[in-house]
Amino acid sequence: MSRKRNILLSGPFKLASIISFIGLLLSYLAPFIHPSSIPALPFFGLSYPIFLGLTIFWLLFWGFFRSKWAIYSLVVLLIGGKLHFRNFALSNAAATTTEPGLKVLTYNVRLFDLFNPDFDEALKSRNEIFAYIRNEQPDVLCLQEFYRQDKPTRFEIMDSLNALLQTKDYHERSAHKRATRENYGIALFSKYPMIARGDVMFESQGVQDFNYCIFADIVKNQDTFRIYNVHLQSIRLNTDPHIEGEEVKTYGSKKGALAVYRKLRVAFEKRAEQARRVVEHFKTSPYPVIVCGDFNDTPMSYTYNQFQLFLQDAYRACGWGLGTTYVGRLPAGRIDYLFYGPQLYVADFKIQKKTPSDHRAITCTFKKRQ
Repeated sequence: MSRKRNILLSGPFKLASIISFIGLLLSYLAPFIHPSSIPALPFFGLSYPIFLGLTIFWLLFWGFFRSKWAIYSLVVLLIGGKLHFRNFALSNAAATTTEPGLKVLTYNVRLFDLFNPDFDEALKSRNEIFAYIRNEQPDVLCLQEFYRQDKPTRFEIMDSLNALLQTKDYHERSAHKRATRENYGIALFSKYPMIARGDVMFESQGVQDFNYCIFADIVKNQDTFRIYNVHLQSIRLNTDPHIEGEEVKTYGSKKGALAVYRKLRVAFEKRAEQARRVVEHFKTSPYPVIVCGDFNDTPMSYTYNQFQLFLQDAYRACGWGLGTTYVGRLPAGRIDYLFYGPQLYVADFKIQKKTPSDHRAITCTFKKRQ
């Protein structure tokens, strides 16, 4: 029996454990090293949930056989320390409040489902998004993958949003297609006056890149907030070819795998630079800062780390669970965020349960510290 047990716990299992340990340890490094320095490292950060799950499995496996390798598994897990808490929240102590504040809703609406081949289904998705926004009644609405068409249009957006929110001010940056009078980009709506607005300029972009950052200084009562709406570099895998370029059709082939690798690598590096520009900009803000939007990166990424060095993650402050915001074909998890500066505190954080988009909306109320 002992001989069979030794055979079972021999080389292959130990080798598999070592691979899992190394993968998890490398994922811990991903948030701290620029993607251009070690191009492969962001892929380990992206794979963090896989390596974490495997290491927990080995902890239980080796623990069952009372092997010292269970201790090795535990040590590797403990080395991650607070990094693990970037990926889930356990405290909703500040979940609700009756005090007034600034309610912000951020939502990647996927062009309101414009390119659904069934036009009636597209209208249904658009109306479901409108209904959710109407029900939430945010003070500030930040939309990514925003779409509108100049009048006349069969797919009306602007009048409906202004009517259901009674917005006073609006800010948008988009790419305009003259032939079809269409605009693709991001938008920021406010029920309160904007005393200033502008853009954070990224590097020159291709005609298919609709990733932007805009900001506005918004005054509610006696308080002024600077709100940033960001949509950082998209990966553009398996996307609508009418919008975001050539589709990677065959992931299983060598050619397809290389195409995926190249797209991911380029996106990691572009997001790192875009994040740097946004951070440098908000560090000069004279007002308390809120940064929200679709970051297209996980909490174990260099991009996320640039923001959390200076700001707090609203989800980690008063959320609960894993907080998945992306529900598309790729298991990206939490890639949409609400960050805020030290002059603020948060309450009423909520993630949308059902969505017609491939992202869930998130809302939170922000208040100034006295």
